[in-house]
Parts: sequence; C-alpha cells; structure tokens
Amino acid sequence: MTTVRIPPVLRAQVGDVKQVEVSGANVGEVIGQLVGQHPQLREHLLSEDGVLHRFVNIYLNGQDVRYLSELETPVGERDTLILLPAMAGGA
Repeated sequence: MTTVRIPPVLRAQVGDVKQVEVSGANVGEVIGQLVGQHPQLREHLLSEDGVLHRFVNIYLNGQDVRYLSELETPVGERDTLILLPAMAGGA
C-alpha cells in the first residue's frame, strides 16, 4: 500500500491522522481510494467532475506529479504521496 501524508489542514477529514495507507496502481487510483474511504476529502481535492483541483499539489517521493505523468504516475507499495493544497489569505 502507498502511504499518503495528510497535511494539517485536511486531517479533520481523515480522523486527525497524519498519514493513511491506500492501495492503487497509480496516483489517480490512490486518490480515488482515499476519497472513497474519506468522502469528506472529495471537495478539497477534486472538482465536481472528478478532476484534481489545480490548487492541489501532489508529490510522489518528493517529486511533483505534474512533472511526471500526473494522475497516471505509477506508485508502489513503498511510495509516499504528499498532498499539499495551496493556502491563500493574508491581509
């Protein structure tokens, strides 16, 4: 299973844990399984048509998946995905 690290801003949606183990052959499948297990994450990660929000960054073992094969990027059992939704705000 792939480890998915959950940032503090999203932890309430996954039971206040720092990471979860999710299966899938590629990043898209892992995100799909993650959202299936924790449906409250859907609105934070995906648009209504199931596309990853443009302000959500996903890193596979430290590499931005946008520079790999995006959601088609293969993942393995020892891989780690990090979710990083962009933060906005300020004065």
